[in-house]
Amino acid sequence: MQIKEILETIKMIDEEYLDIRTITMGISLLDCMDTDIDKSCEKIKKKICSKAKDLVKVGNEFGKEYGIPVVNKRISVTPISMLVAVSGGDPVKYALTLEECAQELGVDFIGGFSALVQKGYASGDKELIEAIPEALAKTQHVCASVNVGSTKAGINMDAVKQMGQIVKKCAQLTKDDHCLGAAKLVVFCNAVEDNPFMAGAFHGVGEADCVINVGVSGPGVVRAVLAKADKNLPMDKIADLIKRTAFKITRMGQLVGTVASEKLGVPFGIVDLSLAPTPAIGDSVAYILEEMGLETCGAYGTTACLAMLNDAVKKGGVMATSNVGGLSGAFIPVSEDAGMIHAAKAGVLSLEKLEAMTAVCSVGLDMIVVPGDTSASVISGVIADEAAIGMVNSKTTAVRIIPAIGKEVGEELDFGGLLGSGPVMPIRQTKNDVMINRGGRIPAPLQSLKN
Repeated sequence: MQIKEILETIKMIDEEYLDIRTITMGISLLDCMDTDIDKSCEKIKKKICSKAKDLVKVGNEFGKEYGIPVVNKRISVTPISMLVAVSGGDPVKYALTLEECAQELGVDFIGGFSALVQKGYASGDKELIEAIPEALAKTQHVCASVNVGSTKAGINMDAVKQMGQIVKKCAQLTKDDHCLGAAKLVVFCNAVEDNPFMAGAFHGVGEADCVINVGVSGPGVVRAVLAKADKNLPMDKIADLIKRTAFKITRMGQLVGTVASEKLGVPFGIVDLSLAPTPAIGDSVAYILEEMGLETCGAYGTTACLAMLNDAVKKGGVMATSNVGGLSGAFIPVSEDAGMIHAAKAGVLSLEKLEAMTAVCSVGLDMIVVPGDTSASVISGVIADEAAIGMVNSKTTAVRIIPAIGKEVGEELDFGGLLGSGPVMPIRQTKNDVMINRGGRIPAPLQSLKN
C-alpha cells in the first residue's frame, strides 16, 4: 500500500503539476525599530540576510533530494507601517532595503510593505499607504497589502477610498511594466497573520520571531482524480475523492515544512493547502469545477461547486496535519488560471459572478484586469463590496485588481511568469463618489458581538 501511494505521489509531481508553491520565511522586525530610519534599515538588512541566508539553498535541495519541486522561496516581514511609526521619514527607504535583501538572497518575493487600518489609522499608516505606488514602482520583488476591514471592527471607509486611488496610481506608475505595481498590491478584509502566499503575505505581530510556512498547491492533481472518476458519481462521493486527494497533498507539505524547519533551525509554522492555479494547461481551479459537471466555469451552479470544493479541501487538509493555517482553500485568480481566462473571454464569467464566488472561495477577487480608464471611485466601490462579504461572513476576502492603462475590454495584459496573462474584463463605470466620499466606518455586524 505504501509503494502504491509513493507511485501516486510521483505521478502527481511528474504529470499533474503537484508542487510546493512556496516556502515562506516569516521574520519579525519588531527588534529592528529605531527612531533613526537609516539605522532601522541597517538592522532590517542584517536580520533578514542572517535569518534567510540558507532559505533558497534549502528550497532548491528539496528538488534534488526528494524530487519535490519548490517553485518559490519567499519572505514575509512585520507590517512596515509599524516601523514607520517609530522612525518617521520616507517609507520608500524601507521598500528599497527589502528589495536589496531579496536580490542578495535570491528570493522570489518579499511581502510586508503593509498596514493594518481596519479600525482607523495609527501613526505611520497613512505615510506608508501613500508611499505604496512609488515603493512598488521602484522595486521588483516587494509586495504590499493593506487590511481595511474585519468582522470585529467593521470597514474603514476612509481607507477604502484611499486604496482605490492607490491602486490606480500603482498601475499608472508601472504602465510601461505591464502595470505590475497593481499586481503586487492586495487590499484585505480579515487578513491572516500566517499567509505564505504573495502578494498579501506579512508576518503578524502574534507570530514567533522567525517561522517557516509552507504553501502547497495541486489543482491539477484534483482535476486529474475527478477526470478519472465515474461521471455518474453523486456530489457527496466527489467530495470524498477531493478530501482524500487533499490529504495526500497536505502530507507532502507537512514533510517539507518539517524538514525545512530542521535544516534552517527555525520553528515550523503552518501548511497552507490552497489550490492556487498557474497558467499551465490543466493546473486550473476552473477545470476542477467543470469536472464536477459544469458546462463552463461561471455558469449557474459554479458557486455551489466552488463551495463544496473549498470545504472538501479544508477537511482533507485538517486530517493530514495539525499545522493547517494561512488561507487554505481554492483561489480563483483570473490571470493565473487557464480555465478562468477561457470563461472570461467567452463572456460567461463576469466580474459580478466572480464576486458571488468570493463568498465561498478562500480569498477574493484576485488578479482581475479591468480597463485602464476605470475610475478610482469604482475601484473603491469594488473593494468596499468585497470587504463587506468578508466582514459579514467572517472570512478573509481580498481585492487584487489591475487597471490596464491604455487597454480596453477584450485586450490582454501579459505579466509573464507565474502571474500569467489576463483578459481585460468589463466593469460598470458607475459613479461611486457620493458613497465613497462619506468616509467614516461601516460598523461591524451584530454577530461579531455575540461573544
